[in-house]
Amino acid sequence: MFQPRRAPATWTILIGITIVFAIEYVTGAVPRGFSLDSSIPSMIRLMNMGAIVPNMLANGDYRRLVVAMFLHGNIVHWLTNSIALLQLGALYEALFGAPRFLGIYFATGICASLASAYFQQSLSVGASGAIFGILGAFIFSILRSPQYRHQPWTKSLVRQLVFWMAVNLIIGYSFPFIDNVAHIGGMVSGLLLGFLPHRVPPPPPANVIVNVDVA
Repeated sequence: MFQPRRAPATWTILIGITIVFAIEYVTGAVPRGFSLDSSIPSMIRLMNMGAIVPNMLANGDYRRLVVAMFLHGNIVHWLTNSIALLQLGALYEALFGAPRFLGIYFATGICASLASAYFQQSLSVGASGAIFGILGAFIFSILRSPQYRHQPWTKSLVRQLVFWMAVNLIIGYSFPFIDNVAHIGGMVSGLLLGFLPHRVPPPPPANVIVNVDVA
């Protein structure tokens, strides 16, 4: 587990997401307990808070592109995204630094929101588009990094990243309530951003501990 001092940006986002979810829970914007079924009043409250909705771009409601990244539809949605962000985001930030992590996280999250707004005709929320963006960026960031690409753990990490990307896309297509369009938008933009050169050198290896289990 990464300590907050090694991934301050990731932990800050996690705290922000948790605070927003607490507000959603208290105000009734999400179902109580572990229920996955939202009522009409809950969906209306979630929409009013800033969820992605049809025609939002035509109406100039661009704030939803970012706000929706901090909203979640239920406790399971919030919990799974938080765990994924803690594991994936903290490792990316530790390896490549907070500025690069934040830039990719928000850029891919906005791309995911744009994809959802253009191609989905339903309400959508969640940080998973940005998480898929980090997942995509991670692959080429590692493979193109002069510092990390020859490390003994590189191939194992890349294999696991590709495996979990494929598994999550299959799961997304298996359940109609999952916004796979946002996932693909985040992933593709992340893959492209992973090609960008590292303008700022990443933290030295001595400050980073990488533990990769071989699948």
